[in-house]
Amino acid sequence: MLGLSVLLLFGVLDWDDCLGEKQAWDTLAWFGVLVGMATQLTALGVIPWMSKCVADFLKSLSLSWFGAFSILQISYFFIHYLFASQTAHVGALYSAFLGMHLASKVPDLLAALALAYNTNLFGALTHYSSGQAAVYYGAGYVDLRDVFKLGIAMALINIVIWALVAAAWWKIFGLY
Repeated sequence: MLGLSVLLLFGVLDWDDCLGEKQAWDTLAWFGVLVGMATQLTALGVIPWMSKCVADFLKSLSLSWFGAFSILQISYFFIHYLFASQTAHVGALYSAFLGMHLASKVPDLLAALALAYNTNLFGALTHYSSGQAAVYYGAGYVDLRDVFKLGIAMALINIVIWALVAAAWWKIFGLY
């Protein structure tokens, strides 16, 4: 907003330019609302409560650490459909999911790194999943229907690659 104010103040843009960019304002409004919701979910204790419930549920299943790791990683990835940005997602869920991993006896370095890698991979999941994705959709390069089709296709490809290649690579490096 500060940058926009400076551009308006110095006459680089006028208000008609701003009004002509409806998709950009729509994206900005949705980002603001969804980032605010993620912040409030954490502040009100919903995320820590959910984290404890999931950790207790996984313990009741008597899964191995690898089973819990797999479920938590897939959940962390696909729950991104509920978040407007990678930053909001990480801010709200990274520490909660890391806690669930550690409670499930997942090796600590593996859990921390896998969550970090996952954060980069879900940026193409939807048109609101990252700043870059919003630009592609908002600029009209890709139709919304295609964004979701490509997002799920890339998600599945990424999961397969990371499940096979990364698992072997991390084993070689001694992460688990």
